[in-house]
Amino acid sequence: MLSERGGREINEDAAACLRREDEYCFVVADGLGGHGQGDAAAQKVTEVFEQALAAPAAEDEDGGAFLAATLDRAQQEILDMQAREKSSLGMKTTAVALSIRDGRCRWIHVGDSRLYVFAGGRVLTRTLDHSVPQMLVLAGEIKEKQIRRHPDRNRLLRALGVEWETPPYVLAEEKKLADCQAFLLCTDGFWEWIKEKKMCALLKKSATAGEWLEAMRRAVLKAGAKHDMDNYTAIAVRC
Repeated sequence: MLSERGGREINEDAAACLRREDEYCFVVADGLGGHGQGDAAAQKVTEVFEQALAAPAAEDEDGGAFLAATLDRAQQEILDMQAREKSSLGMKTTAVALSIRDGRCRWIHVGDSRLYVFAGGRVLTRTLDHSVPQMLVLAGEIKEKQIRRHPDRNRLLRALGVEWETPPYVLAEEKKLADCQAFLLCTDGFWEWIKEKKMCALLKKSATAGEWLEAMRRAVLKAGAKHDMDNYTAIAVRC
């Protein structure tokens, strides 16, 4: 796991790698809203997941129910925090979380923090951003590769900390862990500077998750060296 402030004064990202007996949970959040706002919302997400994993698991609880219930709770606690501090404009965050238990895996996300799934040395799938550029891709107006430099890349359509009538997050279908080689959870400050082809090439050359993450970190810093880099956070998981 890594989380750095890049070229910003503070780091509004948050991340956690959690375990409860033979169950694992990985969480990444990217706060929106500036000093004391976005970072508080992002930290609240990881805090709520930590509390959830600290409690005993319900006998009939599955990974999907756990992820949805925990993100619902994080949303409510962020709204409560906004009410107490009379500040709702900036206290928002993205979130992406991965649950691994009983040889199965499932993930949930809202916003443009991503989860990549790798198998056979290639990207098997990734979460779709809740952003203007991603919607333009789905509408056929721009190509996937244009998301990283699109002028509206930071315009999000969904986030925690916004009142909703129906949950805006997307809960993926459960998969067999044996069908997956590795996972990468990361904020946009990370994935904007490293393309999927490079992720795969470095995965093939790395023996461990830590080695792979460090190789990607070097690639991100090299690509973003002459730019005003955002906070960047990532968690790498090898199966």
